[in-house]
Amino acid sequence: MSQSPHDRPPVAPAPPPAACPPHPGAAYPPPQTRYAAPAPVSPADARTMSLVAHLGGILVGVVVPLVVFLVYKDRDRFVRAHAAEALNFQITLALAYLVSMVTMIVGVGFVIFLAAWVCSIVFAVLGSIAANAGRPYRYPVSLRPVS
Repeated sequence: MSQSPHDRPPVAPAPPPAACPPHPGAAYPPPQTRYAAPAPVSPADARTMSLVAHLGGILVGVVVPLVVFLVYKDRDRFVRAHAAEALNFQITLALAYLVSMVTMIVGVGFVIFLAAWVCSIVFAVLGSIAANAGRPYRYPVSLRPVS
């Protein structure tokens, strides 16, 4: 003989969960809206990162000064100034290289390319020497879109 679902004995209800989520009117902790202040940079590290910004431009172009600028712009004014200078100079060089490639058809582009390449090395080395000595440096020929 089979029992119908209505003939079974009642089952006890499940106990409530141990930790219920708070209801909509419950007080929540205030949201964290402030970030921690960036860690300060030691003077030796500031000189090193400034030197990296200048010399990295010789090898990789805009990438290294851009990374140094973005990472250290809020942490140290000295690094920010040198990285911005190196970045501005690398942007100027990229434009000079572009002009030289366009004018290589005429033949003048080879001279422009060689002049830009020599200036890239000489001015970056001068900038890195100044950065390592803790002095400010301004490239003699440079657009300044980044400040």
